[in-house]
Amino acid sequence: MEQDNLPWVEKYRPKKIADVIGHDNLTKRLQSYIDQKNVPNLLLSGPAGTGKTSSSIALAKELFKENFDQNFLELNASDDRGIDIVRHTIKDFARTLAFDSNFKIIFLDECDALTNDAQQALRRTMEKYTKTCRFILSCNYSSKIIDPLQSRCVVYRFKPLNGEEIKNQIKKIALIEKIDITDDALDAINYVAQGDLRKAINILQASSSIDEKIDSEIIYSVSSRARPEQIQDMILLALDGNFLEARKKLDQLMYEYGMSGEDIIKQLYRETMNLSEEHISNQTKIELVDTIGEYDFRLVEGANERIQLEALIAQYLKYKK
Repeated sequence: MEQDNLPWVEKYRPKKIADVIGHDNLTKRLQSYIDQKNVPNLLLSGPAGTGKTSSSIALAKELFKENFDQNFLELNASDDRGIDIVRHTIKDFARTLAFDSNFKIIFLDECDALTNDAQQALRRTMEKYTKTCRFILSCNYSSKIIDPLQSRCVVYRFKPLNGEEIKNQIKKIALIEKIDITDDALDAINYVAQGDLRKAINILQASSSIDEKIDSEIIYSVSSRARPEQIQDMILLALDGNFLEARKKLDQLMYEYGMSGEDIIKQLYRETMNLSEEHISNQTKIELVDTIGEYDFRLVEGANERIQLEALIAQYLKYKK
């Protein structure tokens, strides 16, 4: 009963390394650590929702079994990012002996959020307690981890999951949860998730409460995303010189779909790159990508969303055939 009340991302989190979706080469190497009952310090990097946390927890559960809670400490570095977390919480856990095992594991999620001072302190801690503790560091961007930390770890790079892997897992969950999901809904989940399985599962759970049968319309509504063809229509209207009609499409995305400026720009980028040469030349794509990057930067810096998006659409008119 308790399992039924969990969010689906937790309910269907892999219990064993073998259950982790995709990354077969990586999971085989992680499985070898379990078989040898020895783990080096690890650095797992890659986009969100690709299995870094699931792999770490599954590895520890297989290693420690019933002693998992005593020997595994999970910390989110984006919450506890200063040097004090290293000096106190991590050191206090690392210095004590493991329960019925040769070592404990400290899992630091989102460790690219750690301050530079905290990373420097962690470097020494990893060396000092190497006999009693192993560290698994997880991050989206390994470039934000200082070189001395990276050199103390075996680095594993997780890539976004492919479309078939996401679809297969969503089908399995839908079957267990008795959800009727259409093929176009699976395509829509795959389009919105972009290799992020966690996002895909969350969208499925949110959609399941709306209707007995899930179609693509529900998926796009729940995820506050436009259909690819809606973005393409807006681009083509602008390329045809019809600014006012393209502007109406923008109104629909912002006020009916509730999309943010950053979300719209991301989809504009994707669909601009997906347009065939019949509509837009490769040289024009290069110029537009440069322009989209500039307007994305303006939004990040706090410029007015509406004005910047209209100005961006106006840029497409320069390439009217």
